[in-house]
Amino acid sequence: MYKIRRFLHADAEVVAQLIAKTMRTTNIKDYSIEFIEKDLQSLKANDLIERAKQFHCYVIENSDNNALIGVGSIGPFWGSKTESSLFNIFVDPDYQGHGLGRMIINTLEMDEYFLRASRIEIHASKTALNFYKKIDYDFKDGVHEVDSEKLYRLEKFNSDKPTRSE
Repeated sequence: MYKIRRFLHADAEVVAQLIAKTMRTTNIKDYSIEFIEKDLQSLKANDLIERAKQFHCYVIENSDNNALIGVGSIGPFWGSKTESSLFNIFVDPDYQGHGLGRMIINTLEMDEYFLRASRIEIHASKTALNFYKKIDYDFKDGVHEVDSEKLYRLEKFNSDKPTRSE
């Protein structure tokens, strides 16, 4: 029914539209339209292609109609070899609540950037906070407030790796 695969440059426009739809439909409950539209200025197709050069990006495809319905990325945390970050995790609003977010996270947590890391960080929206908390991401340094970007900084430690060595 659903398959996950690596992002292709040809996916960029559809993924940008998916992100915009998700933010305008789901994140609007927690953020103003002005905030969302400003954020979307750095999430256009060309931005996604550039980011895919530095990160491993995956998409979920609906096998029934080949529609792209989810996306997520992982990459090094500021160039670190021992810490990684998750980026741009979105599921089409029409498919939310069906385990696809978890499918993306499971894929990202099998990626080499996750497996080599002792610590993984994500900047989580207010909208996604409870989702990440359910899958064992916790507040970085115990800070429970949003940062200047109106995002929570969450982290998870990879238990079979040494902590914060770089």
